[in-house]
Amino acid sequence: MLKPQDLESLITLRHELHSRPEVSGNESETRDRIKVWLQRILPEVAIAEAGRGLFAICKGSDPGPVTLIRAELDALPIEEVNEIPYKSQRLGVSHKCGHDGHMTMVAGLAHLLRDHPPEKGSVVLLFQSAEETGEGAQWMLNTPAFQEIKPDYAFSLHNLPGLPMHQITCKTGTFCAASTGIKIRLYGKTAHASSPETGLSPAIGIAQLTTVLNSLVGASDFVDFTLLTITHVQLGEPTFGISPGVGELRVTIRAYQDADLDKLKVLIESRVKEVAKAESLTFDLTYHEPFAATVNHEEAVEMIQQVAEQSDLRFNPMELPNPWSEDFGLFLQQSKGAMFGLGSGVDQPALHNPDYDFPDELIETGVAMFWGLLRKLNYQG
Repeated sequence: MLKPQDLESLITLRHELHSRPEVSGNESETRDRIKVWLQRILPEVAIAEAGRGLFAICKGSDPGPVTLIRAELDALPIEEVNEIPYKSQRLGVSHKCGHDGHMTMVAGLAHLLRDHPPEKGSVVLLFQSAEETGEGAQWMLNTPAFQEIKPDYAFSLHNLPGLPMHQITCKTGTFCAASTGIKIRLYGKTAHASSPETGLSPAIGIAQLTTVLNSLVGASDFVDFTLLTITHVQLGEPTFGISPGVGELRVTIRAYQDADLDKLKVLIESRVKEVAKAESLTFDLTYHEPFAATVNHEEAVEMIQQVAEQSDLRFNPMELPNPWSEDFGLFLQQSKGAMFGLGSGVDQPALHNPDYDFPDELIETGVAMFWGLLRKLNYQG
């Protein structure tokens, strides 16, 4: 499928992307590097920049479906510990989720599209900003370019440490959980630590909320898996002389069903109001980094299984969704499609670990999977 020299050039590209990572919303250099790559391999490609991301559009000669293949551009604010020739050159930033590999696999389709242009419909390669914060998909959906493209099908993959190398896994319905972060701030009044009664400390309110919120999931009825995790607590300033006037609590909530997530939001807001009122405090509550559930279409999952088997790859049906979140779910609200998992090794460090590194041997597998899906949709036979 890929020529040896093409695969070698893709590995070089992956290493270049790995060494120059950029965090969510700041991926302009990464986007430009991908743009130059695409224009060199596929000069006739139509490119539409969209913020820190881009669409590369290849049109066929006959009418047919528009198929979108997505990759993510962003890295993480994690210091790399690997001593490798292409180690991150940016302090405190590295590709620890494999987005460098995902980009490379989608970029690799340019080699095949150059030699075999789509026969019908259009193929759209999407390189998306800010997946890690849950913002990027919506940014892309809001662009005029996406409104013109209107894909009929959309596909993406994520490498999965812990699964055997090259194994494909997928399921109909929820593939990744919905989630959102919630920041809760309680406001009272500072006082001297020697006379706290002259102020109003939110300490008891914060303590009550940590207990009350932790018990919500177990004490309520939800349709499916639902989880609340307290991720941060802060009370006043790190001093000995001031009784605090402000407390902050951050939680992440996630669920396999969007309706369960909405129900948990209502319960949290209600408990925060109750505690604030009982302690004579004021409060504010804000939502951050929201992710919709990633829900796969049955037809798309069937195509993924067929392509895997035709490519002599093991297909392992998923029993339960992933508890982590992915903003690709927003594209699946607009188009038929699916996200699937690609095993990146049983002994591979976990995603977001400082010693994780995307395995280069997966590049050809990812390209083969995406190419097989395109062959089903945008070619005559």
